[in-house]
Amino acid sequence: MKKNWCLWAVIWLTATSVAQTNTRFNKNRIQPWEKNPFYWQHKGKPVMLLGASDDDNLFQWPKEMLIPHLDLMKRIGANYVRNTMSDRNDRNIELYPFKQLENGKYDLNQWNEAYWERFDFFLKETAKRNIIVQIEVWDRFDFSQKYWTSHPYNPRNNINYTRKNSGLAEEYPEHAGNNRQPFFFTTTKQRNNEILLAYQQKFVEKLMEHSLKYNHVLYCIDNETSGEEEWASYWSAFMADKAEAKGKKIYITEMWDNWNLKSEHHKRTFDHPERYSFCDVSQNNHQTGDKHWDNFQWVRRYISTNPRPINAVKTYGADGGRFGTSEDGIQRWWLHLLGGAAAVRFHRPDSGLGLSKLSISSIRAARKLESVVKPWNLQPNNGMLPDRIENEAYLTYFKDEIFVIFFPNGGSTVLELKDNLHTGNINFLNLRSGEWLLRKPEDLALETRTLISTPDNGPWVAVIQNH
Repeated sequence: MKKNWCLWAVIWLTATSVAQTNTRFNKNRIQPWEKNPFYWQHKGKPVMLLGASDDDNLFQWPKEMLIPHLDLMKRIGANYVRNTMSDRNDRNIELYPFKQLENGKYDLNQWNEAYWERFDFFLKETAKRNIIVQIEVWDRFDFSQKYWTSHPYNPRNNINYTRKNSGLAEEYPEHAGNNRQPFFFTTTKQRNNEILLAYQQKFVEKLMEHSLKYNHVLYCIDNETSGEEEWASYWSAFMADKAEAKGKKIYITEMWDNWNLKSEHHKRTFDHPERYSFCDVSQNNHQTGDKHWDNFQWVRRYISTNPRPINAVKTYGADGGRFGTSEDGIQRWWLHLLGGAAAVRFHRPDSGLGLSKLSISSIRAARKLESVVKPWNLQPNNGMLPDRIENEAYLTYFKDEIFVIFFPNGGSTVLELKDNLHTGNINFLNLRSGEWLLRKPEDLALETRTLISTPDNGPWVAVIQNH
């Protein structure tokens, strides 16, 4: 009896210790802020996630490329990266996760340890710098057109299954957006492809074996998918269950391809907070101006009964790219930031500004703004700009104390206050340099209607403080 009592005491103490460790881990991990769940907290404190990087799958970069990139992010105040688990060969440095045999084929039951060592090194180095990682588990572009030809999951490239028993063809020449690839129809409520699903599960389990060791990781199931809802809901539940079995809680979203945030596709996320603990609205960055702002504000109102962080991990727009100009990229990033997003990141070149002079300037400017007023204290309200015309200016404010006005292309606007006369000051952030216009704010008489004018026609943020 005494031995049994001692044994149970040891078990209880061990379980208690594990529970306390997991509680501490979960307390420190990235998660919705308990005081305002529209924003994130990390290590128990609210945090604004700002990002810019030059690739979608930085974990694939060798150390000599990765470390300087992360160090530059840290120096400028960037703390947010996107990381697809992608292995498509764009830079001639990418590795596949599976072992290649002497005959050139892959064995999906054996890992390429170099791939996973890179992944773990990336997670360790971002953790050191408090850079939050948003992982995308599946990237549809890896499984179509030229990238599918050499992929280990292609039945002609592995020893584990055939075209017949896997249901996979050797070629999928259409654009991934057409959603013809059976790889994304394997789950139990879809085609229940048990052979292929088992290998997919094994990959996700391996990914989580590495990522669950860290407290700075968010999860997104797909890159801009147009797939079936059942695929996403299956993986959301699968990953949440695997984490829970390890005593962890993780935060998951899905990124839908539809450019209209009011579409039924996006409501698959908005309507299911039990399944998706944050939202990603990157595809809103195909919009510009008032439409971009209004659609995002609609999302904020739509989920207000179950508020969650809203991320925009891909901000499109760069001169020479396909999705707008550099001016568009700066504008979209700031519209989400000042509109109430929890995380904003410039997309990689040439679809976005990446980690470039212009993106660095915006991040530095945003951190300077944060030193005056925290983003989570601001409330968007263009109604305080009564004479505003389309895409002229956007306002967010803190009580009646601080007013922040974004001018995409310079100009003037009228700020309307309730009372007749106040004494305040004003300064401007130059978004092309990242610097304040003045060393000290300039005195400003704030009347019921006060004209605010920018120094030139570039992108500016006016910061007005009411004494």
